[in-house]
Amino acid sequence: MFSSLFKKSEPAATTPEPTPTSAAADNPLAAPVDTPDVPQAPSHGLDVGALLEPPAAPAAAAQIGPRDEARTTELTPKVIEAISTVFDPEIPVNIYELGLIYKIEADADSRVKVEMTLTSPACPSAQQLPSEVRYKVKALEGVSDAFVEVVWEPAWTKDLMSEDAKIGLGMF
Repeated sequence: MFSSLFKKSEPAATTPEPTPTSAAADNPLAAPVDTPDVPQAPSHGLDVGALLEPPAAPAAAAQIGPRDEARTTELTPKVIEAISTVFDPEIPVNIYELGLIYKIEADADSRVKVEMTLTSPACPSAQQLPSEVRYKVKALEGVSDAFVEVVWEPAWTKDLMSEDAKIGLGMF
């Protein structure tokens, strides 16, 4: 009974290896492809040059000229109105009423800088909210450019929320 399991079997008939030309004829995707325009990686697989290069310089902080009181006074209501259309996706209150906007300044060239914070450093909308604020402020008539700086001091607390926001969120 077990002897049949351990018997030496006869080698199977071998089929000849297909030559590259016959494989290409049978399957055009199996043919080798010359790619002269594609750079080849070094044999070790690492781009050592990238490891040796100094890191790129950080982007310069968005700068506006000296604060112009007249332009700031003129543009601030428009900027607040635009920012009031930006909502944190997790909170049904706009970010201005949430108290996330700390400062709005404009210079003589109508460049606007907005200082804002987020509800926490781990905010899932940390990229989206400042980008949306910049986009909406920059789109305003009379604004030549807009910059948004996220600051962490002072830290955001519920006390920074407007009365309307607190009522809307049932935080009384």
